[in-house]
Amino acid sequence: MTTQEITKFQELVYTTKVETVMATNVVVLTPTMSMAEAKELMELKRISGAPVVEGDKITGIVTMSDVIRVMEQGNLHTPLTDNMTTQVKTVLRDASVMEAVQNLGRQGYARLPVVDHDGRLVGIVTTSTIMIALLREMEVSFQKKEAERLQTYRASHIFQDIASDDTSLILRFVVGEKDFDNAGKASSMIKKSLLRLGVPPPIVRRVSVAVYEAEMNLVIHTDVGGEIIVDIRRDRLKLSAVDHGPGIENLQQVLQPGYSTAPQWIRDMGFGAGMGLANIKRCSDLMTMLSEPGGGTRLEIAFSFGDEARRVGTKI
Repeated sequence: MTTQEITKFQELVYTTKVETVMATNVVVLTPTMSMAEAKELMELKRISGAPVVEGDKITGIVTMSDVIRVMEQGNLHTPLTDNMTTQVKTVLRDASVMEAVQNLGRQGYARLPVVDHDGRLVGIVTTSTIMIALLREMEVSFQKKEAERLQTYRASHIFQDIASDDTSLILRFVVGEKDFDNAGKASSMIKKSLLRLGVPPPIVRRVSVAVYEAEMNLVIHTDVGGEIIVDIRRDRLKLSAVDHGPGIENLQQVLQPGYSTAPQWIRDMGFGAGMGLANIKRCSDLMTMLSEPGGGTRLEIAFSFGDEARRVGTKI
């Protein structure tokens, strides 16, 4: 089986948070407005929908489709509360952009209000805001290449400048349980370090996605957090994600795409979709997992920098 390449755009979708791509100048409607007033405001702002907000909480959403339907019925004078959708799909500001993309694409939503952990509206995300933000990020990354070149040159020669039979560079990162504010920090620092060491960008993208998924597993599923250890050598890299609880009862089951042991409140936040291990397997050259109930879990992921890296396997 051949490992699939991860493009720069796909990497950003996995590792970028929604708050980075959302629009913050949100046009909002109030429950006291009529549908005619909503129509006038949306036409003025040239938007096709807006959340209905009371205080700082979302109570509904109205789209231009709702306005057209009410117009055909001759009921533009009726209040928003009689016509708005009250079951509003939202996304957390610190969720991965992948969560927003899945809802905008697969679920067919045109826009997603962005909320904080207290349910307060902080922004809105659409396919357009995501594309603009990610393209801008790709442009910024391109502009930084020249500035990074000297640092990359110095770092990439570490294995040539140090004389030993097998030089190894060890990076360690502590990941806290349920620490969603810092989720993704380790994968971001590892990505930067690998680029400076001169690891080929296609491999860095694969590693970034795998590390992010491993990091999120530590945040979501562990009792006391864990540790990510990266062992970098001239021609290969091994990543270990280790925790001390609660362990896994059925390893075969958790490897099934879509299977998740995350509690409902985690899923409501946009995490724990059960695709983490599947994504790690897809990106890595070899994945090994050891675990026992109450004894913690050790996940090891291997990448080779040579041409022989185009094989993938899983070992339990």
